[in-house]
Amino acid sequence: MSETTNAAEVAAPHRYTAALAADIEARWQDFWEAEGTYEAPNPKGDLAGDAAAVARPKKFIMDMFPYPSGAGLHVGHPLGFIATDVYARYQRMTGHNVLHTLGFDAFGLPAEQYAVQTGTHPRVSTEANIVNMRRQLRQLGLGHDPRRSIETIDPAYYKWTQWIFLQIFNSWYDPEADAARPIDTLVAQFEAGARPTPDGRPWGELSPIERANVLGEYRLAYASDAPVNWCPGLGTVLANEEVTADGRSERGNYPVFKAKLRQWNMRITAYADRLLKDLDQLDWPEAIKLQQRNWIGRSEGARVDFPVGDEKITVFTTRQDTLFGATYMVLAPEHPLIAGADNGAGSIVPDAWPEGTHDVWTGGHATPAEAVAAYRKQAASKSDVERQAEAKDKTGVFTGVHATNPVSGEQVPVFIADYVLMGYGTGAIMAVPAHDTRDFAFARAFELPMRCVVEPSDDRGTDPSTWDDAFASYDAKIINSSGGTISLDGLGVTDAKAKITEWLAAQGIGEGTVNFRLRDWLFSRQRYWGEPFPIVYDEDGVAHALPESMLPLELPEVEDYSPRTFDADDADTQPETPLSRNEDWVNVELDLGDGVKRYRRETNTMPNWAGSCWYEMRYLDPSNHDKLVDPDVEQYWMGPREGQPHGGVDLYVGGAEHAVLHLLYARFWSKVLFDLGHVSSAEPFHKLYNQGMIQAYVYRDARGIAVPAAEVEEHEGGVFYYEGGKVSRLLGKMGKSLKNAVTPDEICAEYGADTLRLYEMAMGPLDVSRPWDTRAVVGQYRLLQRLWRNVVDEGSGEVTVVDTEPDEATLRALHKAIDGVTQDMANLRFNTAIAKVTELNNHLTKTGGPIPRTVAERLVLLIAPLAPHIAEELWRKLGHTSTVVHADFPVADPAYVVDETVTCVVQIKGKVKARLEVAPSISEADLEATALAEPAVVAALNGAGIRKVIVRAPKLVNIVPA
Repeated sequence: MSETTNAAEVAAPHRYTAALAADIEARWQDFWEAEGTYEAPNPKGDLAGDAAAVARPKKFIMDMFPYPSGAGLHVGHPLGFIATDVYARYQRMTGHNVLHTLGFDAFGLPAEQYAVQTGTHPRVSTEANIVNMRRQLRQLGLGHDPRRSIETIDPAYYKWTQWIFLQIFNSWYDPEADAARPIDTLVAQFEAGARPTPDGRPWGELSPIERANVLGEYRLAYASDAPVNWCPGLGTVLANEEVTADGRSERGNYPVFKAKLRQWNMRITAYADRLLKDLDQLDWPEAIKLQQRNWIGRSEGARVDFPVGDEKITVFTTRQDTLFGATYMVLAPEHPLIAGADNGAGSIVPDAWPEGTHDVWTGGHATPAEAVAAYRKQAASKSDVERQAEAKDKTGVFTGVHATNPVSGEQVPVFIADYVLMGYGTGAIMAVPAHDTRDFAFARAFELPMRCVVEPSDDRGTDPSTWDDAFASYDAKIINSSGGTISLDGLGVTDAKAKITEWLAAQGIGEGTVNFRLRDWLFSRQRYWGEPFPIVYDEDGVAHALPESMLPLELPEVEDYSPRTFDADDADTQPETPLSRNEDWVNVELDLGDGVKRYRRETNTMPNWAGSCWYEMRYLDPSNHDKLVDPDVEQYWMGPREGQPHGGVDLYVGGAEHAVLHLLYARFWSKVLFDLGHVSSAEPFHKLYNQGMIQAYVYRDARGIAVPAAEVEEHEGGVFYYEGGKVSRLLGKMGKSLKNAVTPDEICAEYGADTLRLYEMAMGPLDVSRPWDTRAVVGQYRLLQRLWRNVVDEGSGEVTVVDTEPDEATLRALHKAIDGVTQDMANLRFNTAIAKVTELNNHLTKTGGPIPRTVAERLVLLIAPLAPHIAEELWRKLGHTSTVVHADFPVADPAYVVDETVTCVVQIKGKVKARLEVAPSISEADLEATALAEPAVVAALNGAGIRKVIVRAPKLVNIVPA
């Protein structure tokens, strides 16, 4: 400590310093915890509380689940947490019962990978990380109800995750009810004969395996052999959303391959229409709604059957009006009609090429089976994005069979090509090359015919062999489209679609239908650190749900946590899960109601999304051992109400990176639980707000390696050096690996938590990314020092306020600040709220004298949501014995919010001749009279007549002389 600093502290021992801030903050954090200041009462149950508090309007405010990283928090992480805390504090002060808490999404791959590397059990490392994060979050003064905090790894929590899975497993989607119903209602229909079985036999004649297979086609959670994204480098399968555009794993950047494995899926596609429709009544950013709509991808069209021998190829098309122009077909390489080509089983692929097959169609192979098998293997190594890239050369092979175009009767060749995906539509397309860009390129590459069936609007003519590209239009006439009992010639696209759809239905070869881009949710992971499935298999392989009495099914201890990984480029591999190696846990004898039998447990675990699909519900009733959540408690906090027809959390804040995955999955689970009567809210989150990102400069040396940002020196001209070497600077993410992370601990130690809170909220609009600048933090520190000095004498520590009435100017400054801050707080504009508090504080500083008590108290209340520790300290020093947390937020007096006078400009011929100070409420007639009587105006007119006076009260009078 320097002599100057020491002298200043001696002269002003009660100055607001980092040391004083640390003392104040620690004391009030202890007080809040001991007094239960942030405990929100439920209407009933073990968290029931004061009836008066419950009677207040409620606010349920949530942050997106944090993952307890070993690196702890850097200053970018708490941006959203501080924002919701400020908003929650404001809501408490405006008379609301506020539920605000935070838990930890603690299952998942990072902890498992750390365990593999260090030999530390994932639970040990994860719980240690949670302890550290709780310390850091407490240090920020966040007003969370600690009784409601949860961890997804707690068996008491994931018991209910497993229970929800079983509700989904034991449900089916009833199209007539447009809702999920218990699977028993479907069984009853089969038993009564009201619903026929697939092969027409009575339900009682089906074996248990056959019944299980039938029900599996309906269950909302089902196991199936399906194409999956297999990542040998990670030893697990991945959801589509976890694969990058380059066909690699989001985590680890390993190659991802298509493989066929038996996996658990969630039939989220059954809810596609409702997930789409219900977006309209959610208060979400339009950009997020658009991403969800695009992901769900609703399109209207028709299903059309193309006969192939005794089989048929079904396509979905949105341009059924161009059916006469279909000159070939393309199947996805994974299509079930050719999937058996590798071994000759279950496939339409013939033994030999038909006579006259073009050489370019065969891929140089001697037989169709060889060509198809080779091409399928090649396609399996590509991502969906790579397969659909517009610029790439079109590849494919002829399957050796022809299909019949159902409208023209023509035989059209059937190809497989990687630009058709099994995950979209039916995995088959009718190719209309004259009017589709990709089909046009494929037809050119494989010398296939084209037929123009949509009249071009340019001068290219109707012979596609002379065209340079396809012609696609929704505003043209149909041509060359007559045959048999149907003609579309001369019709517009809309009328042609309607006519051909009606004809297809009448012929029994198609129907109008709606298709979705959304695929069912792959729900299995070949990992250890996740929720075990509450499913066992009998000796016939039939899946059975564990009864609720056996929940939770706890994750067992294992010696080796890692799934078996393989050479990252070896696609010919199969998953081996860590749980499968624990034979004592896997093989069990259980009585599921029909005697003790041997079963085998499911050895996959749930994905890390499972725990975050429903955590908002557990916050409501975290210690309920008998129910997911008490219905009355759920209704109180999340039930539908005016302006929130689907119910849900009042405010949910988090990153825009969760636009599809987490939000879509959580919405799906909420709707299932709503349909089954477990909750009253059909949507989990009514209002969504995406905060921006706190960025930081990344400095890299000549090798491109990140160097410690704190040790970089800036020279003249904006040149940067590290250890004598020149480095580059680029604004990017903040993180430990980039060596530019600044921790909250550092800032709190130097300035205090209130300063950190103010700085993060003052950096800019909450929804905009902004760069961190440690040097700028001191600005908010000085604001708090000035605030402190305006109330407390730095020498004696005594309060300096006086019991006198404030002057007119101070009253106006105060009430304008109250009015502005109130509006800003309600609309999450915390940066401008801080600016208004700063302006008021500066006004009080400039007055030079003691501040009236009534002004000081309201100033403290204004800043309380933003800087709660110093506000509590000043509130107590001002003589109050109750916490500022539940004090009433100030209310502005409208009389002082409006300016006493405004300046009115008086113009003659567009030139300013006078400025008048007038009342804001002055009428146009009075303003005109005042302006014309003004001596400067009279002199400027110099006796000239007046042709017109234009008045815009209270700010403008424009006089036009005669």
